[in-house]
Amino acid sequence: MISTSHFHPMIIHFPIALVTIGFIAEIAAILFKKEAWLSTAGLYLLIIGTLSALVAWLTGNLFTSEMSGAAGDTKETHELFASITIGLLIIASVIGIYLKIKKKEESDLKWALLVFYGLAAISVSITGFYGGTLVYNYMMPL
Repeated sequence: MISTSHFHPMIIHFPIALVTIGFIAEIAAILFKKEAWLSTAGLYLLIIGTLSALVAWLTGNLFTSEMSGAAGDTKETHELFASITIGLLIIASVIGIYLKIKKKEESDLKWALLVFYGLAAISVSITGFYGGTLVYNYMMPL
């Protein structure tokens, strides 16, 4: 039987994969300029990754238990990077949607999108690392 404590572990893999692959698609779009679909795919993955990260963040806040000691410190770091990731993803999504709506995909603002997207990809990876540390080092279910 699935309990609410299973929601967070079931969701967390989506933002990690979507944001990472989306960022790689954006880099590939820069390297292979003839493949315009890569940038579009990167934007869609960013938006879906942002939405899934919000769901992961909510399920983590609502359905995970409190921890103390070293595990509690690790959880606080995990939560900090989760919040940073959400902020970076929202900023990147807003920039990406703006560029798409205004048809300014080739403006200099594209580089700001790439920076925030890249920082979000790094941040989601760090968040995942600390989440994995909680599970594997402290045997704590998220």
